[in-house]
Amino acid sequence: MSSTSSGSGPRIPTIDLRPWLDGDEAGRQEIARTVDAALGTAGFLLVTGHGVAPELRAAVRAAARAFFALPAQAKQRYEAKVGGRGWLGPGAEANGYSEGTETPPDLKESLTFATHEPFADPVVNAEWYAPNVWPAEIPELRPLCEEYLARMAELEKELLSLLGYALGLERDFFSRHMDHPTYGFNINWYPGTDVVGEPAPGQFRIGPHTDFGTVTILDRQAGKGGLQVHTDEGGWEDAPYDPAAFTINIGDLMARWTGDRWRSGRHRVLPPPADAPTEELMSLVYFGECTPGTTVESVPAPVGRVTYPPVDSHVYLRDKLDSITVG
Repeated sequence: MSSTSSGSGPRIPTIDLRPWLDGDEAGRQEIARTVDAALGTAGFLLVTGHGVAPELRAAVRAAARAFFALPAQAKQRYEAKVGGRGWLGPGAEANGYSEGTETPPDLKESLTFATHEPFADPVVNAEWYAPNVWPAEIPELRPLCEEYLARMAELEKELLSLLGYALGLERDFFSRHMDHPTYGFNINWYPGTDVVGEPAPGQFRIGPHTDFGTVTILDRQAGKGGLQVHTDEGGWEDAPYDPAAFTINIGDLMARWTGDRWRSGRHRVLPPPADAPTEELMSLVYFGECTPGTTVESVPAPVGRVTYPPVDSHVYLRDKLDSITVG
């Protein structure tokens, strides 16, 4: 286990999952202590030993890059709104709005997919289980994404089991609420200024925000215009990077669930850098969510720090998604 910090900045450890999966109780307890400490400060972890092949991650990126290279007219056939399925074009999102900050739209395009297994309740099904829209021009994208999402679901279950254990609770304390989750998946493309133009004042690839749900699993690329993490102690700092690792952070709903013992990781993605204006990056972002109808109640003291009123997980998520939609 290693960690990255700059001065008094965020301590974001890298955790090898293999001792959690195959090790002894002492090893699992050590990992649990590290997880608890990290999520109480920055809300972020790096995770290796996850078993997801780098070749799969690279293949998803290559297929998505072929889509983003299509003419705008072709991409517009798959246009969607935030929380929908398909293509989110330039100007669709401004994540800073979720914090109440009026910012210019984020400098990105996204392909967004989600769970494809229908739910029993037709009202819930209509809102959260719309069919995925797969670009006909890139037929290889669907099987690659479906394989990737299957691996993410497995990894999410292990991570949630680890989080329950790290709080001293049952291993399935969180994971039992994920038997039919409304997970989301965004492939975010961050082109350079040759595509998006010069950034406006206060404009980011993704504006400052916290994620909304439970656990986010991010496969990112290193770049000067890349991910930054905020803590009270260190302010904004570049997030540590390991090409073998997934970057994990918890969202607002998980922080609420833990009674603010853990914090929702505040982060942003910087605009194209002045000294590398054509830098192009792509992130694969898996948003883990609960089964619809899950009531999220704060874990009581001494584990939790604050008691929030119970909320329906998906009423909460819908309000958050609406807050970042532009137009």
